[in-house]
Amino acid sequence: MTDKPLSAMEQLKADSRYLRGTIAESLADRTTGAISDDDTKLLKFHGSYMQDDRDLRDERRRQKLEPDYQFMVRVRLPGGVLTPRQWLDLDQLARAHASSGLRITTRQTFQFHGIAKEQLRDMIGGINDTGLSTLAACGDDVRNVICSVNPRLSPAHAEAYDWALKIMRHLEPRTSAYKELWVDKLERTSDGSQDNEPLLGKTYLPRKFKIGIAIPPYNDIDVFAQDLGLIAILDEHGQLAGFNLAPGGSMGASAGNPATYPQLGDLIGFVEPGQILDACWHAIAVQRDFGDRVERLHARLKYTIDDRGLDWYRNELQSRLDFPLQAPRDYRFEHNGDRYGWTEGSDGRWHLTLQIPSGRLLDTKGHTRQTGLRDIARMHTGEFRMTCDQNVIIADVAAADRAAIDALVEQHGLDDYKRASGIRQHAIACVALPTCGLAMAESERYLPTILDRLETVLDKHGLRDEPIHFRMSGCPNGCSRPYLGEIALIGRAVGRYDLRLGADHRGERLNALYRENIDEAAIVAALDELFGRFASERQGDERFGDFIARTGVVEPPRRRPALDFAP
Repeated sequence: MTDKPLSAMEQLKADSRYLRGTIAESLADRTTGAISDDDTKLLKFHGSYMQDDRDLRDERRRQKLEPDYQFMVRVRLPGGVLTPRQWLDLDQLARAHASSGLRITTRQTFQFHGIAKEQLRDMIGGINDTGLSTLAACGDDVRNVICSVNPRLSPAHAEAYDWALKIMRHLEPRTSAYKELWVDKLERTSDGSQDNEPLLGKTYLPRKFKIGIAIPPYNDIDVFAQDLGLIAILDEHGQLAGFNLAPGGSMGASAGNPATYPQLGDLIGFVEPGQILDACWHAIAVQRDFGDRVERLHARLKYTIDDRGLDWYRNELQSRLDFPLQAPRDYRFEHNGDRYGWTEGSDGRWHLTLQIPSGRLLDTKGHTRQTGLRDIARMHTGEFRMTCDQNVIIADVAAADRAAIDALVEQHGLDDYKRASGIRQHAIACVALPTCGLAMAESERYLPTILDRLETVLDKHGLRDEPIHFRMSGCPNGCSRPYLGEIALIGRAVGRYDLRLGADHRGERLNALYRENIDEAAIVAALDELFGRFASERQGDERFGDFIARTGVVEPPRRRPALDFAP
């Protein structure tokens, strides 16, 4: 809570008539491919960002043309689950309205790039026609709730996914502006007097709020990178007993601003399944009431907790609940990331995890990934599941259908995970240039090149199959969760990156800066030396990030002091 005047962004939200602004009028203006600055900010709540092609900026400026404005649209897809029919519908929308195919994000959903303003309503409306939505996929609200993949591996996985859906629906915005703008496509929206936001209020949240559910022993969602991490606890019979709460994580930082930093969440208690909706609601309400609404760079929950203390946050949350927070239950994470190939579920159905480099589903020479998955969707009777490492699972497959799917996978070059190096199998990259306005360097487009260079060095040291988590980001904002990479490159300028090392393979330790603002040659040389040391000095099955931390190559950041749960 603050007595300070509202910032410009907070005032804009307060005056927006529950996210309407003048978006309808901006969409109707055909004199420009852009929308107004205020409407650009409000459009994020509806699941879209205005961007421009930065590769064309200088040429268009020379020609005295406005930038090549275009829009990114992101789907809200709790738990990352799609039916084959929805996959085909989204694929058709991508071919009709977007450029560069479909792209799987690090939050288990799709986003589309290169959409013209005049096609924006058809795109968002078309997504709604599939039974999905884009509301709250961006903006100062509760983002897509992610969940450990493959819920059909056990009944408890299925139950956890059901809770992801319930949590998302319980916390989503209630404004009718979304329906007016994108479903009914009104030329002029209402005054919003009929609307009410019981959780979010007229000014919504100070910044975005991310929730994710992990199911030990797999931390495949990076649960401690969430504003509110939920760790599913199974009892001795494999039934869902409840959730450990771990608030205060976030990957975002800002270049040149030491007051911003990545942070991991920490345990504050355990709740039973029937209590989780109230716990999430009030965990968000605390941040709504106490988060910084003056300085947006200081407005995530991690800063509220670091300023006031983890014990303060727990006590404030407890004061709003009508049940006691219990002490966290024991658990153990053993793995972070995806497991490729076929996996059999407890019900005898099969699930195939495919690697999609940088999540980009696009037809290229030798890899007709978009066509291949379209063909699979036409014959598949189960589900598709997106992963937080930008991959896709063809889920719920009958044993008799495996051969047909394998044939299509091979035909369309979707089986390269079988031949990929260990580091390539565990690589993530954000979009960065040319569309992201925050990007300072290349990421997705540069990833194949830098992996080629690193594979040469890994081969030299006999480490080609070593599963090293590699994260690449075009800026410090961290959409690819780079601060949890055993190796991470974070863009500083075109062709230059910070090299960070030392996270673990369980997602429980941040990495640290090793070399600042260096080019490719220096990156490769530094890792060549360290790979050589790792090959000769590692202990047993030690992972690369653990070796880096143990030998003092970097000193990983300390986590917040843990709370004392002793009776």
